Amino acid sequence: MAEEVQDGVRTPDSKDQQQQSKALDSLTDHVEERQLDSTRVQQAMESINARAEADRHAQRLKEKELAAVKISQEDVDIMVEELELDRKVAERRLREHKGDAIAAIRSFLND
Repeated sequence: MAEEVQDGVRTPDSKDQQQQSKALDSLTDHVEERQLDSTRVQQAMESINARAEADRHAQRLKEKELAAVKISQEDVDIMVEELELDRKVAERRLREHKGDAIAAIRSFLND
């Protein structure tokens, strides 16, 4: 690194100044890229939020559909007693199989 000494003060030569100028320019380039990246990040977050909301909506619709399925309490009792299941788990599995107790029980055996 070459320096000139003028009046007791060291100053970098023109080559040093050029390197510093390039370094400064490269820093500002990164800032612009980061600003563009932050816009892309914001768009990605909005997309993720929209997708998550769509998933929540689909889940609500599925839960509403399952709640509308009629199930027999006798079938629930049999599953709870014979398979030693929690009542809510047995009810859920019966609803998922449209109230068909045999299909619900088989689904536990295939898990």
